[in-house]
Amino acid sequence: MKAFRFMTKISNSGTIQLPNNPDLFDQEVEIIILPKEKINKEPMKATEFVKKWAGFLQGIDIEKQKFDYLSEKYK
Repeated sequence: MKAFRFMTKISNSGTIQLPNNPDLFDQEVEIIILPKEKINKEPMKATEFVKKWAGFLQGIDIEKQKFDYLSEKYK
């Protein structure tokens, strides 16, 4: 099955315009609408990054985790 991807915008009246594509004429299709994610254009400041991730690995023995991972990988 061939998939098509079209980037478009839903108008204020709720209509969607698709490009003219003869491959889809007279065919039943399934439409899935995924809202486009808004990307934050401002980079995160260093202090915000530290505040967000500080203590992320707190209480975890990282060396043991590394050893366990490598032991499992090279069994």
